[in-house]
Amino acid sequence: MGLRAGLLLAWAFGLLSAISTDYDYLPTPEALPYFTESKRGKCFFPFHFKKGVFYDCVKFKAKHKWCSLTHHFQGFWKYCSEEDFAKCVFPFWFRRTIYWECTDHANLFGRKWCSLTQNFNKEKVWKFC
Repeated sequence: MGLRAGLLLAWAFGLLSAISTDYDYLPTPEALPYFTESKRGKCFFPFHFKKGVFYDCVKFKAKHKWCSLTHHFQGFWKYCSEEDFAKCVFPFWFRRTIYWECTDHANLFGRKWCSLTQNFNKEKVWKFC
């Protein structure tokens, strides 16, 4: 009886995995040992992980920031090095102005920032310069 129940569970899990399009079930890179880090490959930005879209390296339950090597995270990932982090996109549109370099506009502490997409007004994705 135990073998039948085990086979039924395995079949049900396989069926659920095959038809599910929700990426919420995917683990973080360090959660499962069979999702191994790739030393080669290029970070894919933006990438989808769980229910979010990410334009830069992330740190979810990991020691260091990492990125997906595919558009939708499917277990292919690597730790980010300096050259992997997202780059500023110039020119970018913020409010009613086009910026060709980092700006301190709208930053309360005067720290320069830039957009990671061409239209900050739409995506609202940025980083400090």
